[in-house]
Amino acid sequence: MSFTLHPRLAADTVFVADWTLSRVLLTNDARYPWLILVPRVADASELFDLARQERATLIEETSRAARGLKDLAAAAKINIGALGNLVPQLHVHVVARRDGDAAWPGPVWGHGAAVPYEPGARDAVLDKIRAGL
Repeated sequence: MSFTLHPRLAADTVFVADWTLSRVLLTNDARYPWLILVPRVADASELFDLARQERATLIEETSRAARGLKDLAAAAKINIGALGNLVPQLHVHVVARRDGDAAWPGPVWGHGAAVPYEPGARDAVLDKIRAGL
């Protein structure tokens, strides 16, 4: 079976890039600079579903996304999580946080409704992320 992106992730994100292991997505929520990394491995729902080298690659790609997003967004803190309660497909959230953002200092999950990017703003953010990562 080949990799297929979960429909909810496809609906809530915009494609950024395909890295060695992961599909990198931008969450369509202008309140936070927020990337999601989805390993392109069929039927993976947990970290332990990945082979040892895939786990190592995912950690390196997560670190790459986190460092790049922190620099690009001038973030005070990067939040990283792999929840999967609503979307069972293995995916890692990388969220840039700033003092005074919509959910600061609490978690972003479950904090209000997403505010979609305006198309022009989304394209500018995508250009900046693609150039910076």
